[in-house]
Amino acid sequence: QVRLVESGGGLVQAGASLRLSCAGSGRTLSQYAMGWFRQAPGKERDFVAAISRGGGATYYADSVKGRFTVSRDNSKNMVYLQMNFLESSDTAMYYCAADRIIMTAQPSRDPSSYDSWGQGTQVTVSS
Repeated sequence: QVRLVESGGGLVQAGASLRLSCAGSGRTLSQYAMGWFRQAPGKERDFVAAISRGGGATYYADSVKGRFTVSRDNSKNMVYLQMNFLESSDTAMYYCAADRIIMTAQPSRDPSSYDSWGQGTQVTVSS
């Protein structure tokens, strides 16, 4: 497994932007499809975005499409989530995750496909 550490969360007003970062260590992130998920209190962990190993393919939840952008810099072992036009409904703990299968061809929207998780970073959007 790879160790992941998220950062960049915070308290912002609706309409603002945040950029979340996910730093990998222990293994090279370029071997893994990566995903971002979020979990609000009392709710299940939901898919937000995913990116293929090389970054050429990205996938988004309908609720964030057009507002969020996932990217990666494999030379730095980093994955990012740029979040624009934040809404109060985006308030949650955000997690990055690495796919359980090395060299998988396509990222998954299913959290059970990921077995390395960071500790999360809190995003709170006030209306």
